Amino acid sequence: MKINYSKRIKKIPPYLFAELDIAKKKVLASGKRVFDFGVGDPDLPTFESVLASVKKHIKDPATHRYPSYIGSETYRQAAADYIKTRFQVEVDPANEVISLIGSKEGIAHFPLAFVDPGDKVFIPEPGYPVYRDGTIFAGGEVILMPLTMENSFLPDVAAAIKKHGVPKIVWVNYPNNPTGVSCTREFYIDLVALAHEYGFIIASDAAYTEIYRPGSIKPLSIMSIPGAKDVAIEFYSFSKMFNMTGWRVGFAIGNSEIISGLAKIKKSIDSGVFDAIQFAVADSIGLGIEQLEELRGIYFSRRAQVESIIPSLELEAIASDSTFYIWCRILDGKSSEQKASELLQGKGILVSPGTGFGPSGEGYVRFSLTCPQKDIDDFSALFG
Repeated sequence: MKINYSKRIKKIPPYLFAELDIAKKKVLASGKRVFDFGVGDPDLPTFESVLASVKKHIKDPATHRYPSYIGSETYRQAAADYIKTRFQVEVDPANEVISLIGSKEGIAHFPLAFVDPGDKVFIPEPGYPVYRDGTIFAGGEVILMPLTMENSFLPDVAAAIKKHGVPKIVWVNYPNNPTGVSCTREFYIDLVALAHEYGFIIASDAAYTEIYRPGSIKPLSIMSIPGAKDVAIEFYSFSKMFNMTGWRVGFAIGNSEIISGLAKIKKSIDSGVFDAIQFAVADSIGLGIEQLEELRGIYFSRRAQVESIIPSLELEAIASDSTFYIWCRILDGKSSEQKASELLQGKGILVSPGTGFGPSGEGYVRFSLTCPQKDIDDFSALFG
């Protein structure tokens, strides 16, 4: 029998990071060493405060049953407290906060609640591929908003509306993956004003707001802009904050009706986050925030090491005070895929080709600083 995939599945290109893993394994099989700067998966252990707490909760049989679809009251209150402390933004844990099985899950499911076939969704590119994939699964029309160096890697939403019409959702992601840049308060103010004028939803991916250079200006939450909560939802993840990528835990905040829409999808598709993990994060969120200062120091020390080598690879690092990514412009005229292949096959350096994040990523590659410190030291010694 011939198996026929759905039309929507055929629209989804191969997932970039799965392809990188295949390429890495082939080089390793040939006997070469690989310095893996590909996937943004923290190599450092989950914070000890979380580990200590989860050991307690995992032994409680009450946590072994189905969790709440929207998150425990304890967890949602802890998330609301964090948002108030960090951004001076008040959110109601009862109806303006929802737990997520990592922000990726929430981002992928979100369009299902609001996008009908043919609805336009504005997506920044280069950007996280899940914005596009979630839109395709919902039957929406993907409209790409180029992020260029000339425009400080900020999308021109007003120009996109003028050209394509009014969208149902506009995605933004600051601090940005893959470029590493943050946005200005003025950008968010203008975006919120446009959302009120035209009636679209702002979906803000805030996964990297806690990864910034020590002593630099802290990244913003869009919810700190007056009127934003009326039109927006913002997605958070503990994957990068507390080194918890494998635990799959995050949350979203925002307009109660928007949160309710996402909750309806999640109630039909998943059964929530394991309670022991929720309680562990809630117990230790304060201690975790304190530990982040050390984590930031590690990442930006690594950044300095890697950036010192980048010019010798015929690359130019884009200046950034946030995320653990280095977005690099290619200086020798090669395409993104050619350069990434050359670095991997010739030098054993695995990076992400910029085109894996969208067509405007052509001419760039991305380094992730989640490579173990020993590997970064060896990389510096070998190529420095």
